[in-house]
Amino acid sequence: MRTTFTDLLGITAPIVQAPIGGASGPRLVTAVNEAGGLGMLSVTWRAPDELDDLLTQIADLTDKPFGVNLVLDWDPAERLAVCLKHGVRVVSFFWGDPTPWVEQVHAAGALVCHTVASAEEARRAVDAGVDIVVAQGWEAGGHVWGRVATMALVPRVVDAIRETGRPVPVIAAGGIADGRGLAAALALGAAGVWMGTRFLLAEEADTHADYRDQIAAANETDTAYSELYDGGWPSAPLRALRNSTHRYWEAAGSPATGHRPGEGETVGRYADGTPILRYDSDAPTTLADGQIEAMALYAGQGVGLVDRVQPAGDIVREVVAEAEAVIATLTSFDTASSRV
Repeated sequence: MRTTFTDLLGITAPIVQAPIGGASGPRLVTAVNEAGGLGMLSVTWRAPDELDDLLTQIADLTDKPFGVNLVLDWDPAERLAVCLKHGVRVVSFFWGDPTPWVEQVHAAGALVCHTVASAEEARRAVDAGVDIVVAQGWEAGGHVWGRVATMALVPRVVDAIRETGRPVPVIAAGGIADGRGLAAALALGAAGVWMGTRFLLAEEADTHADYRDQIAAANETDTAYSELYDGGWPSAPLRALRNSTHRYWEAAGSPATGHRPGEGETVGRYADGTPILRYDSDAPTTLADGQIEAMALYAGQGVGLVDRVQPAGDIVREVVAEAEAVIATLTSFDTASSRV
């Protein structure tokens, strides 16, 4: 399936595996790459020496392009330098202004991707020299930058970028979990999709087994948008599954930080003994233990479409095949014989 995005990167599937925090590792990134999509490694909260090792592992496993994601609420300089040293092809920025970093990325021969939540942000990103724009709708899981739904946002961003005169591809993010979502995004003018929740159930993702079970059992009404899990990243709205912590907080009247029930309570630990506190913002990986259900279980509103564990490559191929089938059905639809 060719789009301007796949042509830009020399890949075969217009699918980006979102950088799903600690659940994204070399095995997941590589599996997505090898299936023709773009794998992404989350690097903001990883130490530079750990990052150096992870990037070496990916390079040993694949020669296909992959990307890294940096959150601009933290100074990206040290980690960006490590990534560029390893020849990373795509650098994705989020939650801030990418302008100060665009020239450095381009000088290293890499492309800049940036996430926006409005048409005006998209224009500024293109003017700054960004090569790929991700339009993130409010339905998205994890940390959410804006408040506009995907279906309303994507065409606005596409139109705004077209008006700049630069042919920058738009990637649709938020609530997309199958081929119907990919087909819809393409119809809106996007050149690809960004999927996180679906890849949390990829066999190669480092998602805790109990977290996987919660996602597989959830439906489209089971997520909540809030700033509840702010330990480690305050004032950053997010979407996650409603769970016992969320219900505990709501039953107490949804008090502000500092007055929430159970603040400072340890609900689990990492393998190295580091405590996981209630309201921490880290999602549980295979290295976590304890009350997994009580932790931040990020998921988008597309979670109702995600119900089984699969190899990441199968996810990529299945979504593309579904999209192609939908598009073929639509293009052969006889409007003269349709009935409302």
